[in-house]
Amino acid sequence: MTASIAWERRRTAAARFARTYAEQRSGLAGLVVLGATLVVALTAPLYITADDLSVITATGGVLEPPSAAYPLGTDESGRSVLALTIMGSRISLLVGVAATLLSVVIGSLVGMLAAHFGGWPSAILMRLTDFFLVLPSLVLAIVLSTVLQRGAFTIIVAIGVTSWASTARLVRAQTLAIEARPYIERAQVLGGGHAHVLGKHVLPAVLPLVLANTTLTVGSAIISESTLAFLGLGDPASVSWGTMLKAAVDSGAITAGAWWYLLPPGIAIVAVVLGFTLCGRALEIVLNPALAARR
Repeated sequence: MTASIAWERRRTAAARFARTYAEQRSGLAGLVVLGATLVVALTAPLYITADDLSVITATGGVLEPPSAAYPLGTDESGRSVLALTIMGSRISLLVGVAATLLSVVIGSLVGMLAAHFGGWPSAILMRLTDFFLVLPSLVLAIVLSTVLQRGAFTIIVAIGVTSWASTARLVRAQTLAIEARPYIERAQVLGGGHAHVLGKHVLPAVLPLVLANTTLTVGSAIISESTLAFLGLGDPASVSWGTMLKAAVDSGAITAGAWWYLLPPGIAIVAVVLGFTLCGRALEIVLNPALAARR
Protein backbone atom coordinates (compact mmCIF):
# COMPACT_ATOMS: atom_id res chain seq x y z
CA MET A 1 0.00 0.00 0.00
CA THR A 2 2.76 2.41 0.96
CA ALA A 3 4.74 1.56 -2.18
CA SER A 4 1.71 2.19 -4.41
CA ILE A 5 1.16 5.59 -2.78
CA ALA A 6 4.81 6.49 -3.31
CA TRP A 7 4.66 5.50 -6.98
CA GLU A 8 1.46 7.49 -7.45
CA ARG A 9 3.13 10.55 -5.98
CA ARG A 10 6.09 10.10 -8.29
CA ARG A 11 3.83 9.82 -11.33
CA THR A 12 1.93 12.93 -10.28
CA ALA A 13 5.15 14.85 -9.77
CA ALA A 14 6.49 13.69 -13.14
CA ALA A 15 3.29 14.74 -14.91
CA ARG A 16 3.38 18.13 -13.19
CA PHE A 17 7.03 18.57 -14.20
CA ALA A 18 6.23 17.68 -17.83
CA ARG A 19 3.36 20.17 -17.97
CA THR A 20 5.47 22.95 -16.48
CA TYR A 21 8.39 22.23 -18.78
CA ALA A 22 6.09 22.20 -21.81
CA GLU A 23 5.19 25.80 -21.03
CA GLN A 24 8.81 26.84 -21.65
CA ARG A 25 9.00 27.29 -25.41
CA SER A 26 12.74 27.86 -25.41
CA GLY A 27 13.23 24.65 -23.45
CA LEU A 28 11.11 22.74 -25.96
CA ALA A 29 13.16 24.18 -28.83
CA GLY A 30 16.37 23.09 -27.14
CA LEU A 31 14.90 19.65 -26.48
CA VAL A 32 13.99 19.26 -30.16
CA VAL A 33 17.51 20.22 -31.24
CA LEU A 34 19.11 17.80 -28.79
CA GLY A 35 16.67 15.02 -29.65
CA ALA A 36 17.35 15.36 -33.37
CA THR A 37 21.10 15.42 -32.78
CA LEU A 38 20.92 12.35 -30.57
CA VAL A 39 18.89 10.42 -33.13
CA VAL A 40 21.32 11.32 -35.89
CA ALA A 41 24.32 10.33 -33.76
CA LEU A 42 22.84 6.99 -32.70
CA THR A 43 21.68 5.98 -36.18
CA ALA A 44 24.81 7.18 -38.00
CA PRO A 45 26.41 3.69 -38.32
CA LEU A 46 23.30 2.48 -40.17
CA TYR A 47 23.96 4.66 -43.23
CA ILE A 48 27.62 5.73 -42.90
CA THR A 49 30.26 3.06 -43.35
CA ALA A 50 33.98 2.99 -42.62
CA ASP A 51 34.68 3.45 -46.34
CA ASP A 52 32.89 6.81 -46.23
CA LEU A 53 35.39 8.01 -43.64
CA SER A 54 38.52 6.42 -45.09
CA VAL A 55 40.98 8.56 -47.02
CA ILE A 56 41.94 5.51 -49.06
CA THR A 57 38.49 4.80 -50.50
CA ALA A 58 37.44 8.45 -50.89
CA THR A 59 36.16 9.20 -54.39
CA GLY A 60 35.46 12.92 -54.23
CA GLY A 61 37.67 15.78 -55.35
CA VAL A 62 39.85 17.89 -53.08
CA LEU A 63 37.73 20.54 -51.31
CA GLU A 64 34.95 20.01 -53.82
CA PRO A 65 32.04 22.46 -53.32
CA PRO A 66 28.53 21.22 -52.43
CA SER A 67 26.82 19.18 -55.12
CA ALA A 68 24.14 16.53 -55.52
CA ALA A 69 26.65 13.78 -54.72
CA TYR A 70 28.17 15.70 -51.78
CA PRO A 71 25.55 18.02 -50.22
CA LEU A 72 28.14 19.68 -47.97
CA GLY A 73 31.14 19.29 -50.25
CA THR A 74 34.31 17.33 -49.56
CA ASP A 75 37.39 17.73 -47.41
CA GLU A 76 41.06 17.79 -48.40
CA SER A 77 40.98 13.99 -48.87
CA GLY A 78 37.80 13.83 -50.93
CA ARG A 79 35.56 12.59 -48.12
CA SER A 80 32.02 13.81 -47.63
CA VAL A 81 31.84 16.68 -45.13
CA LEU A 82 28.24 15.67 -44.35
CA ALA A 83 29.34 12.17 -43.34
CA LEU A 84 32.18 13.57 -41.25
CA THR A 85 29.86 16.02 -39.49
CA ILE A 86 27.33 13.31 -38.68
CA MET A 87 29.95 10.90 -37.34
CA GLY A 88 31.68 13.71 -35.47
CA SER A 89 28.55 14.21 -33.42
CA ARG A 90 29.10 10.83 -31.76
CA ILE A 91 32.51 11.69 -30.28
CA SER A 92 31.55 15.25 -29.40
CA LEU A 93 28.38 14.20 -27.57
CA LEU A 94 30.08 11.24 -25.89
CA VAL A 95 32.96 13.32 -24.58
CA GLY A 96 30.70 16.21 -23.56
CA VAL A 97 28.20 14.08 -21.63
CA ALA A 98 30.77 11.74 -20.06
CA ALA A 99 33.06 14.59 -18.97
CA THR A 100 30.09 16.45 -17.50
CA LEU A 101 28.93 13.41 -15.54
CA LEU A 102 32.43 12.94 -14.12
CA SER A 103 32.64 16.64 -13.23
CA VAL A 104 29.19 16.67 -11.59
CA VAL A 105 29.87 13.51 -9.57
CA ILE A 106 33.14 14.90 -8.21
CA GLY A 107 31.67 18.34 -7.54
CA SER A 108 28.53 16.99 -5.86
CA LEU A 109 30.52 14.62 -3.64
CA VAL A 110 32.98 17.31 -2.58
CA GLY A 111 30.22 19.87 -1.98
CA MET A 112 28.04 17.57 0.14
CA LEU A 113 30.95 16.27 2.21
CA ALA A 114 32.32 19.76 2.83
CA ALA A 115 28.93 21.08 3.98
CA HIS A 116 27.98 18.02 6.03
CA PHE A 117 31.13 17.46 8.06
CA GLY A 118 32.39 21.02 8.38
CA GLY A 119 35.52 21.74 10.42
CA TRP A 120 38.91 20.83 9.03
CA PRO A 121 37.52 18.43 6.36
CA SER A 122 35.47 21.31 4.95
CA ALA A 123 38.47 23.64 5.08
CA ILE A 124 40.66 21.20 3.14
CA LEU A 125 37.99 20.41 0.55
CA MET A 126 37.12 24.08 -0.02
CA ARG A 127 40.77 25.11 -0.36
CA LEU A 128 41.11 22.37 -2.97
CA THR A 129 37.97 23.69 -4.65
CA ASP A 130 39.37 27.23 -4.62
CA PHE A 131 42.55 25.95 -6.26
CA PHE A 132 40.64 24.45 -9.18
CA LEU A 133 38.29 27.44 -9.28
CA VAL A 134 41.07 30.02 -9.60
CA LEU A 135 43.24 28.20 -12.12
CA PRO A 136 41.97 28.18 -15.73
CA SER A 137 40.36 24.80 -16.28
CA LEU A 138 41.25 24.80 -19.98
CA VAL A 139 44.95 25.23 -19.17
CA LEU A 140 44.83 22.33 -16.73
CA ALA A 141 42.98 20.24 -19.31
CA ILE A 142 45.65 21.03 -21.90
CA VAL A 143 48.38 19.94 -19.47
CA LEU A 144 46.61 16.66 -18.68
CA SER A 145 45.91 15.99 -22.35
CA THR A 146 49.58 16.58 -23.14
CA VAL A 147 50.89 14.32 -20.38
CA LEU A 148 48.44 11.44 -20.84
CA GLN A 149 47.95 9.30 -23.92
CA ARG A 150 45.79 10.94 -26.55
CA GLY A 151 42.24 9.70 -26.95
CA ALA A 152 38.65 10.34 -26.05
CA PHE A 153 39.11 8.87 -22.55
CA THR A 154 41.96 11.26 -21.84
CA ILE A 155 39.89 14.27 -22.89
CA ILE A 156 36.99 13.07 -20.73
CA VAL A 157 39.27 12.78 -17.70
CA ALA A 158 41.00 16.09 -18.45
CA ILE A 159 37.73 18.02 -18.67
CA GLY A 160 36.01 16.16 -15.84
CA VAL A 161 38.72 16.56 -13.18
CA THR A 162 39.30 20.25 -13.95
CA SER A 163 35.76 21.64 -14.18
CA TRP A 164 34.02 20.42 -11.00
CA ALA A 165 34.83 23.35 -8.70
CA SER A 166 31.78 25.51 -9.56
CA THR A 167 29.46 22.53 -9.03
CA ALA A 168 31.05 21.88 -5.63
CA ARG A 169 30.37 25.47 -4.58
CA LEU A 170 26.71 25.29 -5.64
CA VAL A 171 26.09 21.91 -4.00
CA ARG A 172 27.81 23.00 -0.77
CA ALA A 173 25.58 26.07 -0.48
CA GLN A 174 22.45 24.00 -1.18
CA THR A 175 23.51 21.31 1.31
CA LEU A 176 24.05 23.88 4.06
CA ALA A 177 20.55 25.24 3.46
CA ILE A 178 19.00 21.76 3.53
CA GLU A 179 20.80 20.58 6.67
CA ALA A 180 19.52 23.65 8.53
CA ARG A 181 15.95 22.33 8.23
CA PRO A 182 14.27 20.65 11.21
CA TYR A 183 13.68 17.26 9.60
CA ILE A 184 17.45 16.76 9.20
CA GLU A 185 17.91 17.32 12.93
CA ARG A 186 15.09 14.89 13.69
CA ALA A 187 16.69 12.25 11.46
CA GLN A 188 20.00 12.64 13.31
CA VAL A 189 18.31 12.46 16.72
CA LEU A 190 16.52 9.25 15.70
CA GLY A 191 19.88 7.65 14.95
CA GLY A 192 20.42 8.44 11.29
CA GLY A 193 24.10 8.26 10.42
CA HIS A 194 26.08 10.30 7.92
CA ALA A 195 25.30 7.95 5.03
CA HIS A 196 21.58 7.98 5.86
CA VAL A 197 21.36 11.77 6.08
CA LEU A 198 23.36 12.36 2.92
CA GLY A 199 21.78 9.57 0.88
CA LYS A 200 18.15 9.74 2.00
CA HIS A 201 17.67 13.45 2.68
CA VAL A 202 20.41 15.66 1.24
CA LEU A 203 21.01 13.99 -2.10
CA PRO A 204 17.32 13.92 -3.22
CA ALA A 205 17.01 17.58 -2.25
CA VAL A 206 20.08 18.72 -4.23
CA LEU A 207 19.34 16.56 -7.28
CA PRO A 208 17.19 19.22 -9.02
CA LEU A 209 20.03 21.74 -8.76
CA VAL A 210 22.52 19.13 -9.93
CA LEU A 211 20.30 18.20 -12.89
CA ALA A 212 19.96 21.78 -14.07
CA ASN A 213 23.68 22.42 -13.59
CA THR A 214 24.53 19.22 -15.47
CA THR A 215 22.52 20.32 -18.49
CA LEU A 216 24.28 23.67 -18.56
CA THR A 217 27.71 22.11 -18.07
CA VAL A 218 27.43 19.75 -21.06
CA GLY A 219 27.62 22.69 -23.45
CA SER A 220 30.82 23.93 -21.81
CA ALA A 221 32.29 20.42 -21.97
CA ILE A 222 31.55 20.15 -25.70
CA ILE A 223 33.25 23.50 -26.29
CA SER A 224 36.25 22.35 -24.23
CA GLU A 225 36.47 19.11 -26.22
CA SER A 226 36.33 21.02 -29.50
CA THR A 227 39.01 23.42 -28.25
CA LEU A 228 41.35 20.62 -27.18
CA ALA A 229 40.81 18.81 -30.49
CA PHE A 230 41.36 22.03 -32.43
CA LEU A 231 44.68 22.50 -30.59
CA GLY A 232 45.76 19.05 -31.73
CA LEU A 233 45.26 17.28 -28.40
CA GLY A 234 42.43 15.04 -29.58
CA ASP A 235 42.57 11.57 -31.07
CA PRO A 236 43.66 11.96 -34.72
CA ALA A 237 42.17 8.56 -35.55
CA SER A 238 38.63 9.60 -34.58
CA VAL A 239 36.34 12.20 -36.12
CA SER A 240 34.89 14.98 -33.98
CA TRP A 241 33.76 18.50 -34.71
CA GLY A 242 36.96 19.86 -33.17
CA THR A 243 39.23 17.66 -35.29
CA MET A 244 37.25 18.69 -38.39
CA LEU A 245 37.91 22.37 -37.67
CA LYS A 246 41.60 21.68 -37.12
CA ALA A 247 41.83 19.69 -40.36
CA ALA A 248 40.05 22.48 -42.21
CA VAL A 249 42.51 25.08 -40.99
CA ASP A 250 45.56 22.88 -41.58
CA SER A 251 44.44 22.03 -45.12
CA GLY A 252 44.08 25.68 -46.12
CA ALA A 253 40.31 25.65 -46.41
CA ILE A 254 40.16 29.28 -45.24
CA THR A 255 42.49 30.61 -47.92
CA ALA A 256 40.83 28.38 -50.52
CA GLY A 257 37.40 29.79 -49.63
CA ALA A 258 36.05 26.32 -48.76
CA TRP A 259 33.35 27.59 -46.42
CA TRP A 260 31.51 24.28 -46.69
CA TYR A 261 34.32 22.62 -44.73
CA LEU A 262 34.33 25.13 -41.86
CA LEU A 263 30.68 25.99 -41.35
CA PRO A 264 29.05 22.55 -40.74
CA PRO A 265 31.10 21.56 -37.65
CA GLY A 266 31.00 25.13 -36.33
CA ILE A 267 27.24 25.41 -36.74
CA ALA A 268 26.80 21.95 -35.19
CA ILE A 269 28.76 23.00 -32.09
CA VAL A 270 26.75 26.22 -31.74
CA ALA A 271 23.41 24.42 -32.21
CA VAL A 272 24.11 21.67 -29.67
CA VAL A 273 25.55 24.04 -27.07
CA LEU A 274 22.55 26.35 -27.55
CA GLY A 275 20.21 23.36 -27.18
CA PHE A 276 21.77 22.33 -23.87
CA THR A 277 21.73 25.92 -22.64
CA LEU A 278 18.04 26.37 -23.48
CA CYS A 279 17.15 23.10 -21.76
CA GLY A 280 19.22 24.03 -18.73
CA ARG A 281 17.60 27.45 -18.37
CA ALA A 282 14.16 25.91 -18.72
CA LEU A 283 14.99 23.33 -16.05
CA GLU A 284 16.16 26.08 -13.71
CA ILE A 285 12.83 27.87 -14.09
CA VAL A 286 10.80 24.69 -13.65
CA LEU A 287 12.75 23.47 -10.63
CA ASN A 288 13.09 26.88 -8.98
CA PRO A 289 9.69 28.52 -8.38
CA ALA A 290 11.39 31.81 -7.44
CA LEU A 291 12.78 32.15 -10.97
CA ALA A 292 9.41 31.33 -12.48
CA ALA A 293 7.73 34.05 -10.37
CA ARG A 294 10.11 36.70 -11.73
CA ARG A 295 9.19 36.01 -15.34
